[in-house]
Amino acid sequence: LQSFLQNGVISGVGSVIVFLPQIIIIFLFILLLEDFGYMARAAFLMDRIMGGAGLHGRAFIPLLSSFACAIPGIMATRVIDNRRDRLTPILIAPLMTCSARIPVYTLIISAFIPARDVWGVVNLQGLVMFGLYAAGIVSALGVSFVIKFFMWRDYQPAPFMLELPDYKMPRLRSIAIGIYTRAKMFLQRAGTTIFAMMVLIWFLASFPQPPVGATEPAINYSLAAIVGKAIAPLLSPIGFNWQIAVALIPGMAAREVAVAALGTVYAIEGGKEAAAQIGQVLATKWSLATALSLLAWYIFAPQCASTLAVIRRETGSWVWMAVTFGYMLALAYAASLLTYNIAVALGAG
Repeated sequence: LQSFLQNGVISGVGSVIVFLPQIIIIFLFILLLEDFGYMARAAFLMDRIMGGAGLHGRAFIPLLSSFACAIPGIMATRVIDNRRDRLTPILIAPLMTCSARIPVYTLIISAFIPARDVWGVVNLQGLVMFGLYAAGIVSALGVSFVIKFFMWRDYQPAPFMLELPDYKMPRLRSIAIGIYTRAKMFLQRAGTTIFAMMVLIWFLASFPQPPVGATEPAINYSLAAIVGKAIAPLLSPIGFNWQIAVALIPGMAAREVAVAALGTVYAIEGGKEAAAQIGQVLATKWSLATALSLLAWYIFAPQCASTLAVIRRETGSWVWMAVTFGYMLALAYAASLLTYNIAVALGAG
């Protein structure tokens, strides 16, 4: 019971809630841009750039919303009338760096990237985080261009028309309600999906018990180790060990679960400092090449079952959901493989 409460419940939910402040900050700035009236103007200015990649100008706001979560971003594509114009942003919305990736990014960057300045003005950790966001944007535009070239080559989207709202000061009440609603949604996920998945991963990591006289850590004899070691050969070319393989499985429910799953797999007790403890352990267990490979994986990997379900509902087809899962998984593996090999070649292995 003590192990269940500490390693299953507290470690599972507690080490995710610790990232709530960063997520609230992202929601705050997005809501401010919307209320100021800048968001619509940004969509108008981005129309030419997005049109070159095969996207309708109205797709800018859904894609920008996907930085918070791809689910409302995908649902926001309903403002686009034409089905073809809607389909492309739906397929690329999961590539935008949503808030669920922040716990994973923050954990790995703080553990492996030194907190020093580059050129005396830019913090290296912040630069890496910016690069991850930029990689998501560039890859989304690239995939959109490929879709346009191979699927909609003869299709021209309708001209973009948009009524620009007046500039106005944001209403603090509406901002507060918006932040509260989104934070509540995140915490509900932490209290339901994440909790359920962490109980499952705790069970896999705790049973069966090690044999009498065992000298290795107990988790090495568990069901989690059996599953992870079965998958590990497929992931070893990109530098992943069996512990990472185990963490990726519950991560399919929600990306941020991977942080708590790593804590459970490495037998780290939860609490206020759980995230810091996980980072310290990973810094001693992983190489820099493995950490960079996992960051590349999370830029592209389709690790959110809820997003895939929404794609199925919005497109009305299992085919497009499968296409999204397949191409993102292929991109994730290729990006991780390239990143890992380059890092090893540079001596980071």
